[in-house]
Amino acid sequence: MDITNRIIAAYIDELYTCDNEKLKELRSFAEDRKVPIILRSTEMLLTNLLKIRKPEHILEIGAAVGYSASVFADACGCRVTTVESDENSYNIARNNIKALELDDRIRVLHGDARDVLEKLVQEPERFDVVFIDAAKSHYRAFWDLAMPLCTDDALVICDNVLMKGMTVSDECDPGRKYKTSIRKMREFIEYITNLNYAETCVLPVGDGVSLSVIDKELMTI
Repeated sequence: MDITNRIIAAYIDELYTCDNEKLKELRSFAEDRKVPIILRSTEMLLTNLLKIRKPEHILEIGAAVGYSASVFADACGCRVTTVESDENSYNIARNNIKALELDDRIRVLHGDARDVLEKLVQEPERFDVVFIDAAKSHYRAFWDLAMPLCTDDALVICDNVLMKGMTVSDECDPGRKYKTSIRKMREFIEYITNLNYAETCVLPVGDGVSLSVIDKELMTI
């Protein structure tokens, strides 16, 4: 669901293009079956950012069916390590990535991201972009665990931070079904926007995207 004016959102969606036919098929498959993948406007923003940034290795938290990891690898030729907790989604992601012939650039890890990230610290590889798109109530934990894995000037991207408007206003959650997730997301946004080592902005693109540029030298100040 987009959080911008529907007419504007529809217009932006019409501008979406994809040169990779297999990725187009995977997006259509996911959209038809309401599988949660990055929205078209979000994809357009992120692929352009990645082409500017030119990352070597991206860490993704929340693989789902492997769509966004495939988009990233296809867009800028980078390597991607993606983590998925759900076993069925993990297997689907691996199969999709293999079908897209991107399995030489994308590594899919299975397990709770909080456990997986702690293990990744033992590896020498560091990531110049981190994309967080998993359980919304755990964004703070994902962020903190990802920091030791980042390069000194990494870009951290978080998707769905406005949660269909619920982060902004309780009126968007009339049944009060998501009050815990809303509270935790509000706390997370306040946390990352007040860190001395991160320059953060929140954009009303798709379902809300936060962009944070890290300066690890400031972490000890």
